[in-house]
Amino acid sequence: MSIYVTSDLHGLPLNDLKILLNKVDFCDSDWLYILGDVVDRQNDGGIDILKWLLEQPNAQLILGNHEAMLLSCDFVFEEITNENLIGFTKEKIELLMNYTQNGGDVTLKALRKLMHTSPETVEDILDYLREAPLYETVSVCNKDFLLVHSGIDNFDKNKKLSDYTADEFIWAWPEITDEYFDDIITVFGHTPTMSYDSTIKGKILKTKTWIDIDVGVPYGNKPALLRLDDLEEIYL
Repeated sequence: MSIYVTSDLHGLPLNDLKILLNKVDFCDSDWLYILGDVVDRQNDGGIDILKWLLEQPNAQLILGNHEAMLLSCDFVFEEITNENLIGFTKEKIELLMNYTQNGGDVTLKALRKLMHTSPETVEDILDYLREAPLYETVSVCNKDFLLVHSGIDNFDKNKKLSDYTADEFIWAWPEITDEYFDDIITVFGHTPTMSYDSTIKGKILKTKTWIDIDVGVPYGNKPALLRLDDLEEIYL
């Protein structure tokens, strides 16, 4: 059994993810965590991967800020009635505009198309996202890991994970000098590694206490897996 993590696939074709998993002979006894932001930016907006995740007993999505933005606009999938038209407030319009301006237009288009053929699948996807955890803790080969979308904002070593807000797990932008737990490796995405150093564009970044696995897929870079067992990096 091996545990793999990837992140920020942002509309990656499902077949590309399957090819990447085939490179490591991913099987039923292995486990995959996707650390948020499957959706938006390009292609079908990640809907095929979400449909695939619905059927996978050994794969788990951690909530990302783009999934959170999609959920904040779930009102667009409601049946149109006079009552909910009245409730279509300025705040909802701003949420929808913010989401589409951040790459959500392709995801909404794909979901609307799916609504015509399988509205129950759309609801299953939204329910899956609503139930997605903000973080997971795993242990493998005598190493402990915290898996989260963006790192941890307002980090305090003495603070319980349950005391952080959702935004602190999905909107953090760690500095390269930031340090987290001494005895737990924090693994996250959200911030493309090339933001820290242009020479590592498209590559995973490892520091003393954390690992950033956002390799910048929507910017033309190939997706990557990190195997937690031995911290090996696997690229498409």
